[in-house]
Amino acid sequence: MFKRFFNRLLKRQPFPEKDFDVVCPACKQASSHLSLLNSNYICPDCGAYIRIPARDRIRMLADADSFSEFDADLTSKDFLQFPGYQEKLDKARESTGEASAVVTGVMRMGGMECAVFAMDSRFVMASMGSAVGEKITRLFEYALKMHLPVLGITCSGGARMQEGIVSLMQMAKCSGAVRRHSDAGLLYLVLLTDPTTGGMTASIAMEGDITLAEPKTLVGFAGRRVIEQTTGAELPQDFQTSEFLLTHGFVDMVLPREKQKETITLILKQHGKETV
Repeated sequence: MFKRFFNRLLKRQPFPEKDFDVVCPACKQASSHLSLLNSNYICPDCGAYIRIPARDRIRMLADADSFSEFDADLTSKDFLQFPGYQEKLDKARESTGEASAVVTGVMRMGGMECAVFAMDSRFVMASMGSAVGEKITRLFEYALKMHLPVLGITCSGGARMQEGIVSLMQMAKCSGAVRRHSDAGLLYLVLLTDPTTGGMTASIAMEGDITLAEPKTLVGFAGRRVIEQTTGAELPQDFQTSEFLLTHGFVDMVLPREKQKETITLILKQHGKETV
């Protein structure tokens, strides 16, 4: 019964096949989109990690043609009539082709079925508004009913101030869904990507059973300058990097992109649900 109900929420979304140039933010060299897909969005000229759009991230990890999307049309509203917010939303939707800052759904990795959410930094810096919180909460509720593990790929600038207290409420709302999923003995696996900050770090990004992170990822709550000014302390150069968090026990593994599919699949094989 639950499967029939939730299948009505699914909407298969094709992955983009068109090619275009992507400029590396480090060395400013351009590479084709399709070539970057094959190289895990690592710049061929300087080796820098380029931020990955949510749909490409899923495409790189999922078994071929196995991803089915949830709530593809769910989007934020400018209910506070915050100055300039509607224009910002319209620009983000047009430039990314996405309705919100997160893509959610179910997929298979190595034949193992899991629920997945991937955040997209191109959409208002993947800030956590009402649509983001609702989509992630629904995903965990579906995973609970279907007894599926969840893979969360985080990338966020924090709460979306243009939605006021409603944005802040998403931290508690999502955290409650994570707790119910956890209480059922189900796995929540997190992959931290650059940057994961603010309210995302203060909630579901750090609530996983296993926490992985990409190399040199910025992970933190308040900014470095704010902390230094508040505490009067000089912070280490690698402060708020994934390597710093690994040393201090907040991250279980710093995982390069070329090893992510293999490693995550291995973890899912211990906790997941194999499908034909």
